[in-house]
Amino acid sequence: MHVLSVSEINAQIKALLEATFLQVRVQGEVSNLTIHKVSGHAYFSLKDSQSVIKCVLFKGNANRLKFALKEGQEVVVFGGISVYVPRGDYQINCFEIEPKEIGSLTLALEQLKEKLRLKGYFDEANKLPKPHFPKRVAVITSQNSAAWADMQKIASKRWPMCELVCINTLMQGEGCVQSVVESIAYADSFHDTKNAFDAIVVARGGGSMEDLYSFNDEKIADALHLAKTFSMSAIGHESDFLLSD
Repeated sequence: MHVLSVSEINAQIKALLEATFLQVRVQGEVSNLTIHKVSGHAYFSLKDSQSVIKCVLFKGNANRLKFALKEGQEVVVFGGISVYVPRGDYQINCFEIEPKEIGSLTLALEQLKEKLRLKGYFDEANKLPKPHFPKRVAVITSQNSAAWADMQKIASKRWPMCELVCINTLMQGEGCVQSVVESIAYADSFHDTKNAFDAIVVARGGGSMEDLYSFNDEKIADALHLAKTFSMSAIGHESDFLLSD
């Protein structure tokens, strides 16, 4: 029988394991989580009641994660086995991670809600009083949208004394969040001037959850919270609930 060196047996194990377990899905509980601030890589173990396996989530894949990975979370990882020959160690190189019970977008939103709740964003004491008879309202929306047409039509019937001013804004796709944040800041910049708005309304019609998800962004929540002008959102249909609301 041929005698193998340690390096040779580890190299053969590497070739066998990495070819056999090129793509795997593994469920378990996150433990011993370490996220390196400099590299951005995350190292953790995945465990069940009987076993543990090491995992790594490199920065590029970590940046695509939609939720914050936490100790004790039950997750499903998708990746491949990688073997480090010098030590004979093996681990799962994670490409994607999903929470077991709920989707990653839902978990990310719940985590953000809790973060903003702790900052006092939802406290009634921190909210500006709603103007009962607004005379001038900034509407942050696309000037060619059905939302703008609907608001003009309804306002003309219910409160014709109110002046609506459309601040043309990108309400979907790449650049939407930054465009909305800038428009809120612009409308709010008139605060305490003769052209001040009594209210700022961020408005757009319905759409898919992917279309509307920009309005769950923390930057928009920050902009609405920090505005000195009373602000509100009217996004999607009545059944849609977004963080901006």
